[in-house]
Amino acid sequence: MLHRIGHKKAFGSRLQHAMRHFGPLCVGIDPHPGLLESWGLTDDVDGVEKFAEICVEAFDGRVALIKPQVAFFEPYGSGGIAVLERTIEVLRASGTLVLADAKRGDIGSTMDAYARAWLGDGPLGSDAVTASPYLGFGSLAPALTLAEANGRGVFVLAATSNPEGAQVQLAHGGDGRTIAQTMVDAAAQCNAGQEFGSVGVVVGATLTQVPDLSALNGPILMPGVGAQGGGGETIRGLVCEQMLHAVVPAASREVLGAGPSVSALRAKLSALQEEFAFLRR
Repeated sequence: MLHRIGHKKAFGSRLQHAMRHFGPLCVGIDPHPGLLESWGLTDDVDGVEKFAEICVEAFDGRVALIKPQVAFFEPYGSGGIAVLERTIEVLRASGTLVLADAKRGDIGSTMDAYARAWLGDGPLGSDAVTASPYLGFGSLAPALTLAEANGRGVFVLAATSNPEGAQVQLAHGGDGRTIAQTMVDAAAQCNAGQEFGSVGVVVGATLTQVPDLSALNGPILMPGVGAQGGGGETIRGLVCEQMLHAVVPAASREVLGAGPSVSALRAKLSALQEEFAFLRR
């Protein structure tokens, strides 16, 4: 048992423990229409619920981090959100760490409300949430403050793999740093003085170059492994040796494509965990 709901131990410490135990891998729960069809499920709330149940059966207690993609539950309205709530509750109650991939970002009271939704003790409360800092890193203050108080984590978008991202992320500020580097450095400041911080960054595993991550002292979520082209060698080429232990490769399509068989999903999960075993410290 890794934790219970409401546990105040820092997320960074809990994630490190989970990564040592299961290996450094994050698996998505992404019930998009194409997967629902390929799994023989209906494109409605019932199909989404069955999809989520299969994923929970396959992955719960077997992986360091599970990342439900919030966007794929939202099209089904209150029914879809209810499925997401139940999924988060079941996973967290059993001790599996949950990262809500919500990519929230706003200012003031609105950001505070997002923080309370995803990092509080309500029905959507998760162990961590993804957040966009592109209204300024300081706009994330409500989420960062609540995460620290509640022993939760925040993964800040830094260098994403979508081509459009470069327009903002690779622009240079007045001090000569790229905006992406500025975000990484701000996250590093949040983690300063800790054994392993709870403020992570999101960096695409399929990029050709990434910001300097050597001072982050926190987790590096790297989506894009497997079907999207990222792998062990690409990660080695992007992340310095001293920070490889902090990398959390994230796979969704590569694993979920093996469904709906629970045994096939587990086999694919095990294969990826073996591929990235070199990241264990």
